[in-house]
Amino acid sequence: MKNFKSHFIFTRSEQNGIFLLVLIVVVLQLVYFFVDFTPSEKRYEKQEKELTEFQKIIDSIKDSEKENVGAEIFPFNPNFITDYKGYTLGMTPEEIDKLHIFRAEEKWVNSAEDFQKITGISDSLFNEISPYFKFPDWVNSEKPSYLKRAPVTSKTQPKNRKDLNLATLEDLTGIYGIGEVLAGRIINYRNKIGGFLDDIQLKDIYGLNFEVRSELQSQFTVLTIPSHTVHDINEATVLELAAVPYIGYELAREIINYRLLNEKIDNFEELAKIKDFPSEKIDRIALYLSVK
Repeated sequence: MKNFKSHFIFTRSEQNGIFLLVLIVVVLQLVYFFVDFTPSEKRYEKQEKELTEFQKIIDSIKDSEKENVGAEIFPFNPNFITDYKGYTLGMTPEEIDKLHIFRAEEKWVNSAEDFQKITGISDSLFNEISPYFKFPDWVNSEKPSYLKRAPVTSKTQPKNRKDLNLATLEDLTGIYGIGEVLAGRIINYRNKIGGFLDDIQLKDIYGLNFEVRSELQSQFTVLTIPSHTVHDINEATVLELAAVPYIGYELAREIINYRLLNEKIDNFEELAKIKDFPSEKIDRIALYLSVK
């Protein structure tokens, strides 16, 4: 028994040696588990394969994002394309920069063809996004209609047409293409805005298409203009602007802020620079406002 115990009695130096040996074994085990001893060529091939798989995942996500973005395109004015908007449409940074440089010169894109000529986008991208371009009504005219319109006088009053502001439900339903519902909308809208100032305001009637509107205007037109005040847009208050049928309170504040930042507004076309401004309705807005 004494001989057996003697095997477990160590001197200080022997104990240190045993401890060092155990430590070396543990370290070697850790190295074995955590260090890759694969030959460098095989390790490189493994890493390259992993990178390839990872790149495929990234490309798949990008393709998915492009499909989702393409499905969410809504009509927009190409004059106000931002860097992000241009990217989502598929434009290159160079093409976006060309547009921004052009716009920085206070120039406007007035057609889809002009947009392609200025930016240099490919025909395939042009065919894909140009159907969504939305320009104000006046861009194809030499001058906006609201600048060319002459006031109605006794000499210019159309003959054989009745006053649109006095038309009754029965009068309107007598027009081909107008039923009671559409006639009711016309009268309700006329009451809402305090009477029509111009025939062009018929564009705002939901469901009144061009053909029916033309038929209506062949028999009715604005003969008596209701009393109203035309405010100078550079002097008007927020409440006066908000009272305009096409401008709410929030947009009125945006107009005031823009006017303060730029000292004044020089023309109606300039209003299109304001975010969410209904540029397609500038011709009707100009009935209630002036620029001096």
